[in-house]
Amino acid sequence: MRRRAPTDIEYEIWQMPSVATPRVTAAQRVAGLRGRNLELVEHRVLKRLSQSGIKLGRIADAKKRGYTLDEDLALTLGLLFRTLAPMRNRDNMRAVVEGIEAMEGEETAYWLGMAMHRKNPRRVLKALRVLVT
Repeated sequence: MRRRAPTDIEYEIWQMPSVATPRVTAAQRVAGLRGRNLELVEHRVLKRLSQSGIKLGRIADAKKRGYTLDEDLALTLGLLFRTLAPMRNRDNMRAVVEGIEAMEGEETAYWLGMAMHRKNPRRVLKALRVLVT
């Protein structure tokens, strides 16, 4: 979570180095969302975070704050942020959010992996948007 200005907050998902992923030697950004698109889904994101035990309070004292997420939540939020970032139509955004939240863990991992490691990730995200809308 990063505060850029008093009313401009950005949520980001980062993959941290671990024994399970030896190719990741430094923190790697998975996805981020801010602005109007975040405002449309922020209540859903905060609800999911609070269900996993993360209470986001005010970050007026700090510009940046990090939290550790479980894998399923990080996959879901990463895919959600990547998919919603370029979208503009509110109705389609709502459909995409509902579709991604309805996915099982394996399906979410598949789509996020495709979006991160393919040659043309925009095509993968476009296909996902078409399928869930």
